[in-house]
Amino acid sequence: MYNRLIASLIILSIWQFAICDAQWIGDSVNESHVHKGIQYVYNLSFDSARAEFQFVARSKPDHPAGHFFLAMVEWWKIITDIDNKSRDDKFISMLDRVIDLCDERLDKNEDDITGLFFKGGSLGFQGRLYGNRQDWLKAANCGRAALPIIMKAYKLEPNNNDVLLGIGIYNYYAAVIPEIYPWVKPLLIFFPKGDRSKGLNQLRVASEKARYADIEATYFLLQVLQNFENQSLEAQQLAVRLNKRFPNNVIFNKYGGRCQASLAQWSELEQTYLAILAKVKAKQIGYDMNTEREANFYLGIAQMNYGQYDLALQFFYVADELSRTLDIDGNSGFMTMINLKIGMIYDIQGKRNLAIMQYKKVLDMKDHQQAHKLADEYLKKPFKNS
Repeated sequence: MYNRLIASLIILSIWQFAICDAQWIGDSVNESHVHKGIQYVYNLSFDSARAEFQFVARSKPDHPAGHFFLAMVEWWKIITDIDNKSRDDKFISMLDRVIDLCDERLDKNEDDITGLFFKGGSLGFQGRLYGNRQDWLKAANCGRAALPIIMKAYKLEPNNNDVLLGIGIYNYYAAVIPEIYPWVKPLLIFFPKGDRSKGLNQLRVASEKARYADIEATYFLLQVLQNFENQSLEAQQLAVRLNKRFPNNVIFNKYGGRCQASLAQWSELEQTYLAILAKVKAKQIGYDMNTEREANFYLGIAQMNYGQYDLALQFFYVADELSRTLDIDGNSGFMTMINLKIGMIYDIQGKRNLAIMQYKKVLDMKDHQQAHKLADEYLKKPFKNS
């Protein structure tokens, strides 16, 4: 648990950091190709992105930029198909090459900004992948190696708005994690203290003013506001901005729907997730079974709030069936909540025996968002729609 928390703290402070570093390439032609490639990456146009970054890698084979951004194409392939591990080794190997190129620069000049940023970023992305794969020891090791590199780079470039992304992430999480897990505080004495409000402000500045990191900063700020700060309205505004700019990005698309759910904007949510299901059917990149399950779950929630219980059950049944295929390593939070909602609808419909069966199923699953507590309550007293 300790390694997991420390890894999360450090990795989240660095994993997106190097996306901003194209400014050290040194010529406008290659910077233009990097900018175009970044736009393509976020819109999941992977072939076009790769072509742009290959131009940079061929033009400057000893510079880490082109090679790093080629690895970022693989990264977005991974996170839009997160259960597929077939690209992991290639991704790690590509970043190892970037680290080697950075070390060559740092051997000549230990204060080489380009070498510091791209090495720190590469270690951060490796750590993020290891964290996603539950390999917390490797994740923590990547974090410990990267943090002093990032801090040194920040001292060398303290007024760079792009740099504020990585430092803002660190400041925020270094403050938030001890608040969530107070017992972790003694374990963090060797790390710089965080500042929640300062971190948020740094992320906002990076989102508005960063030259290269504005997209990453906006995306991360969106996650923080939605998942930790309970500021869904501001998060929704950011999601709308990202969705308009990158309409093919499934992750940005889903965050828009999640914000709508938090704000109880059921009509808007319905439009969002029905459009997402259409993209799933069209087999667009990233619109996979996980996305299909999420869409059916939230559409079920919307219909439940409309009082359309039979239609809600249809969506929940589809989501539950998808969960049985997806949750090969144990039930997900989706499966737990889907079965709880089905039981609640059965109670509303007067199907008490079926509702009881659902609540017992929930108690046999991993707990999620107090589902066990609710299932216990509804076993004692049938759920009633208020």
